[in-house]
Amino acid sequence: MNSKTKQRINRILLWVLIVVMAVWMLFPFYWAINSSFKSEAQLAMMPTTFVPRDAATKEVAFNLRNYEAVFTNQAFLRAIVNSTIVAGTVTILALGVGAFAGFALGKLRYRGKTGTLYIILAMTMFPAIAVLTGLYAIITNLGIPPILSMIVTYLLFSLPFTAWVLTAFFKELPTEIFQSAQVDGASPFQTFYMIMLPLTAPALVTTGLLAFIGAWNEYLFALTFPRSRQIRERCR
Repeated sequence: MNSKTKQRINRILLWVLIVVMAVWMLFPFYWAINSSFKSEAQLAMMPTTFVPRDAATKEVAFNLRNYEAVFTNQAFLRAIVNSTIVAGTVTILALGVGAFAGFALGKLRYRGKTGTLYIILAMTMFPAIAVLTGLYAIITNLGIPPILSMIVTYLLFSLPFTAWVLTAFFKELPTEIFQSAQVDGASPFQTFYMIMLPLTAPALVTTGLLAFIGAWNEYLFALTFPRSRQIRERCR
C-alpha cells in the first residue's frame, strides 16, 4: 500500500468520524424540533417516527399548536424579554469592565498584579450554591428588584471569568505595539481603545458569547431571587 492510498484512507476515515460526531451532536436538536411539531397523540405513537405523522393515516402532518400555545402565552414572552435584558446587560458590563481589567493585568506594571490574578482565579472556583444563601439574605434586606439583583449576581461569576480570559489574550499581544504607541505619544487609554481593543475582537466575541450563554442558562438564582419580593409583600 503506497503513501497516497494511506492518505486517502486516512482522509476517508477522518470524514467518516466527522460525520458520525456531527450526527451524534446534532441529533438531539433535530429530535427536539421534530417533537415540537407533534401533538400528544403523535408523541405517543409506537414505534416513534422521525417525521411528524398523523396517528391514524400515517401521513406527514406538522402540528403548530405547540408554537401557538407558547407564543401566545404572555408569561413566556415576558420571561423571554426579561432573560434578554438580564443576559444582554451582564454581557455588556462583563466585557466593558473585563476588557479594562484584562488590559491592566496583561500589559501594565503595578504592585500586586500577581495577587490580583490569583484572587480573580479564586473567585471563579466558588460554586453558585455556596453563596446562594448569603446573596439571598443581602438582596432581601436591601430590597433590590429581581432583574437588578440577577444582573449584579451574574456579574459576580461572569466578570472574573471574562477578566481572566481577556488577560490571557492581552498578554499574547506583542509588547512592541504598546511601546510604539507610547513613543507616538498615545496615552494608555488611547493605546487600549484604539489599538489593543480592536486586536482582541475575537476574544471579546468568544468571552461575550460565553458570558451571555452563562447568564441565559442560569436557573438557580433566577428561581430564587424573584421570590424575595413575594416574600416581602407577604410579610407586610
